[in-house]
Amino acid sequence: MQKKLLSLRMQRQHLITPVDEAGYDALYRDLQPGMNVYWHGFGQPPVLSFRADFDDVEYNRVRQMRRDLIKARLSGGNLAWITPEDLPLFAALYRKPIIGFMGDVQSTIMTLIERLGPLNIQQIKEETGYLVKTITPALHRLQEAFLLYEDQYDGEWDRAWYRFEEMFPDCDLNRYTRAEALAIILPRFACRMAWFDTKMARSFYKLPEKEIKLACAALTEQGIFTAIDGGYMLTSDLPVLGTMTDCPLPPVMALHRNDFLIRALDHDLKARLKPLWDKLPYDHDPQYYLLVDGEIRGVSVGHFRYGPYEIHDIVCDSPDMWARREEICAAVMQVNPGSVIQRFMGQPQ
Repeated sequence: MQKKLLSLRMQRQHLITPVDEAGYDALYRDLQPGMNVYWHGFGQPPVLSFRADFDDVEYNRVRQMRRDLIKARLSGGNLAWITPEDLPLFAALYRKPIIGFMGDVQSTIMTLIERLGPLNIQQIKEETGYLVKTITPALHRLQEAFLLYEDQYDGEWDRAWYRFEEMFPDCDLNRYTRAEALAIILPRFACRMAWFDTKMARSFYKLPEKEIKLACAALTEQGIFTAIDGGYMLTSDLPVLGTMTDCPLPPVMALHRNDFLIRALDHDLKARLKPLWDKLPYDHDPQYYLLVDGEIRGVSVGHFRYGPYEIHDIVCDSPDMWARREEICAAVMQVNPGSVIQRFMGQPQ
């Protein structure tokens, strides 16, 4: 059962057979909110690492230019890329209205943009005399409230801020309640995870687990979900598992920290793997997580740089991983060419 679930998860995320352009948009929709590769270069579009059989960097760059992918400040104030048709959905999940009166800086910026039209930060500074360090947090808060929109349709630094309603005049921010939005989002998540528990959904969406549990219970009562082994599956996937005979798994892969799968498993990875690197005597920021036979079994740690990272060690959760050392090191080098892996499980290379 476990191997079937892992195989179905890998298939649904297209980590076994990468998706073509015809199926890419549906995959991207289900893996939203999409985030950039961790420690990416400025202006780089989001990608679905290892999941596309074409150059989705350029594909998503074009989608950005057409504003088929738009930038939003969602869970925990993090920036993400979503499709505009799903704006009401993510507004229901993440919008943080400003209750009562705006602060002086927020109010001044809103009035200025309402009067003069779209402005970039430098223009706001010139008009108000505020320092950039004062302007920026006010813009971010107005962005979280879905009152302003930062139009980053290309990779340039000089980005204009618009009134949200000017950019999206037909968007109904009150179309869904959060419960209604969860009832739409969670089946998408279930489809791509094959099986999940509420801690995984909480890790990925950064929403209260209590609300996620209520939504899952309602979806189970409706017959959309089936509760199984402490988690949930799409009821429609039960016969799929029953007919699975071949259970392929992807090769060893190194996944960055903003990858969909890593974000969904964040709570587990911190509990299992952080103790293995936390007290190492050298720089040990987690860099790439190692997917081995459909499960995360290790992580490369070191120091981030613009250019090849310093990879000080690869830590794994079992001595058995020594047998996969060459595959694991090759996977890490594939995503960070030019680097030198200094150690494997504490042993110098």
